Amino acid sequence: MNHSFHSADRGTHLKIVVVALVAGILVAGFGIAARTNVDYSQTAQSTHVIKAGKPVVVTNAGTSEIR
Repeated sequence: MNHSFHSADRGTHLKIVVVALVAGILVAGFGIAARTNVDYSQTAQSTHVIKAGKPVVVTNAGTSEIR
């Protein structure tokens, strides 16, 4: 039994490609199914405007300096 991928025959390469393709389809399907219940719509009444405050620079010492 040879454990090298480079010296494997055509059937082994085909099995690896098929398994990888099926796994990719399952992961993509799970990702699509997991986010279908989320409502991303926004209305004018539900959006909130947040204003930025003063800029802050953090130094290496861990203290903050307001400019």
